[in-house]
Amino acid sequence: MVRPFNEFSYSLEDASELLSAEKVNFKDLSFTGLTHVDSEVQVGDIFLAFPGTKVHGAQYIASAQERGAVAVLTDQAGAALSTELPTLVVNDVREAGAVLATSFYRSPIRDMQSIGITGTNGKTTVTTLLFQLFTAVGRESGLIGTVEARIGEEVIKSTRTTPEAADLQALAASMRERHMRHLVMEVSSHSLDLKRMIGSHFSIVGFTNLSQDHLDFHKDMESYFSAKSKLFTHEYSDLGFVNVDDAYGMRLYESNSIPMIAYSRMNPKATWHYTQITPIESGVEFTMRGRDGILIESRTPMHGGFNLDNLLLAVAIAYECGIDPLEIAAIIPSMVGAPGRLEAVNLGQNFKALVDYAHSPDAVVNVLGAVREFTPGRVIGVLGCGGDRDASKRPLMGKALAEMCDIAIMTSDNPRSESPESILRQMVGSVEISQPSRIIVDRAEAISYAVSLAASGDTVVVLGKGHESGQEINGVVSPFDDRLHLAQEIEAKQ
Repeated sequence: MVRPFNEFSYSLEDASELLSAEKVNFKDLSFTGLTHVDSEVQVGDIFLAFPGTKVHGAQYIASAQERGAVAVLTDQAGAALSTELPTLVVNDVREAGAVLATSFYRSPIRDMQSIGITGTNGKTTVTTLLFQLFTAVGRESGLIGTVEARIGEEVIKSTRTTPEAADLQALAASMRERHMRHLVMEVSSHSLDLKRMIGSHFSIVGFTNLSQDHLDFHKDMESYFSAKSKLFTHEYSDLGFVNVDDAYGMRLYESNSIPMIAYSRMNPKATWHYTQITPIESGVEFTMRGRDGILIESRTPMHGGFNLDNLLLAVAIAYECGIDPLEIAAIIPSMVGAPGRLEAVNLGQNFKALVDYAHSPDAVVNVLGAVREFTPGRVIGVLGCGGDRDASKRPLMGKALAEMCDIAIMTSDNPRSESPESILRQMVGSVEISQPSRIIVDRAEAISYAVSLAASGDTVVVLGKGHESGQEINGVVSPFDDRLHLAQEIEAKQ
């Protein structure tokens, strides 16, 4: 957890009044930090004991106290497990924790020109592109997302797309302290439903698209859409940019919940749209038209229609933030996508090798469609589905792989607590697998097999894990990076 250098302090009595909390073992004192992770407690912290799906966080109060926690915020169930520490009791610990964290760090997200991006696919790419644009014109910026957080040049590895509220507000306060002008961050549907974002407010928010994913958590698409839509309310933002090519995006745009600006790859009625797209060997040349009638002509090394959507959103927001369109046009050719998003592994081989994070049916279709555009030979795809996650998308992903590839290799992703063989049976579904396509449980072996088949003009694309550097099996995370495995197999083949 990253915290500001300057120490903050907050009275427990003031916290009690802010949250209308019940007091147990109360004595007024000052706390100097907040965290929900007992191993990250610093002396003077208030410990946030959340109820969990399996274990209540209050079971870790003693551990937190040993590390220096001076008070606890929890619910009635947690208070029953509490120690002699002063305890504030509320009905909803997550909501109260978010409100308290925002107040404790004095609303840092409001103090920067903050931009939140949500959607099923594209969040990481859009935020990465915006961060590159801001940096290129000399605007110090912070980034929070799936791959990493950045404070200017400092890089911090991420553990989740959107941090828990106390971590998020501390990180944003660190950015404000170091005079970041912008904050660009990914906002997940989980973070909105789990109330991590309460108290946060953005100058601008963006919606990329919505397709099937996370239904293990949201249960159905309407609930998933409802979670995303929360970001486009006055509680969280002033202005929204929405992809109206997406059916859910059009619904969001027509809701008029906040002022909205439409963007579209081809619809000339949208405020931001392309007027010309020309694929070239090294990417795409394009012309886009935007607000105030501006015209931007440039080229990008990124392939695929979905990346053109991502680029259009980033450019539209950058212009709204006051960056000169001539500067934007000059910067775009040097901008690259996020790590693990159609990321190339090149050791001079006569075929292309790529890694991508696609882990939803729509993302698999879009990525493989983009790969097909620049592949004269065969598309050889490797894909697995994660365990303990939305199982309903597995047969859809397997079907997409089989239909979009010349050779489809189904394998393991992060099985977690599930049987890899069971996941693969669901993934295969009714698809008939015939040679040279194969089902290979071991992911390293699957990558090796894919590379062994590759010939001149082919593309090997390994999907699902992208930037991830580990593989989780039965609670144990072992080192595993698709990019390294690809590189090793390519080197061995040469």
